Amino acid sequence: MTTLNKELNITIVGLGVIGGSFAMALHDAGYRNLYGIDIDQATLDKAKAQQLIKEGYQDGKDILPQSDLVIFSLYPRLVHDFIVTHKHHFKPGSILTDATGVKKFFIEDILSVLPASIDFVFGHPMAGREKKGIDFASSSVYKNANYILTPLPSNKEENLAFMEALIMEMGFGRITRISADYHDEMIAFTSQLPHAIAVALVNSDVEGRETEKFTGDSYRELTRIAKINEELWSELFLENKEYLLKSIQTFEDQLDLIKAAIKNDDSVALKQLFIKSTKRREKFDR
Repeated sequence: MTTLNKELNITIVGLGVIGGSFAMALHDAGYRNLYGIDIDQATLDKAKAQQLIKEGYQDGKDILPQSDLVIFSLYPRLVHDFIVTHKHHFKPGSILTDATGVKKFFIEDILSVLPASIDFVFGHPMAGREKKGIDFASSSVYKNANYILTPLPSNKEENLAFMEALIMEMGFGRITRISADYHDEMIAFTSQLPHAIAVALVNSDVEGRETEKFTGDSYRELTRIAKINEELWSELFLENKEYLLKSIQTFEDQLDLIKAAIKNDDSVALKQLFIKSTKRREKFDR
């Protein structure tokens, strides 16, 4: 088990719900040299008032040269833009990481502008909330959650081990190392497709019905993520369109099987589909 230095200077870029949750989890783990970068001064003031950060900055030029680890909690394209703007400010030998939900489309662009002395370990916490802003941040969202790392040949093994130790200290339950390409394929299915389904389900409702009077747990659970950050998720969908479109088509094929069984009064086919889904879902509970 890697023993980490609690005196490390850690800077979080973007103190919204995910970045704020990172700050809380790191604070709970005993890290006190935490700093924040955000364009919104009110967000920085809140984070400092809650003692989540020692200091906040609207620009990175003053704190980045002192930062051993920089965590990006921004929309994917903003991560790239930030690095282009601040590429000469990063501390030599420092580690960068991210929390973005797509990888392949921007990794090469980011690496092409980074100094060789900087190691970017791309990652993705599989946890989040529907609402935006630091007011909805919570370290509990990370407890026992999954975390994905997408190592590159250029990554140093000691930096990957450092990130894994830090991730576990923040309360995550499992870390998986996979390629950026496989990450995007899996996330299209496990994250982006469910959001697309939830949006479509809510939007398919007849306008003006008092649907809330007729819902149980199933509808509420299925549609919780339909309360969606339109700026972020439109970017995620479009930057991963190839894999997401494949996932949508596969889902539609399965829905067509159910539709055909109903149309043909085929109870045997329906039952077989239900049995198959039950067995597959039970694997999650083991």
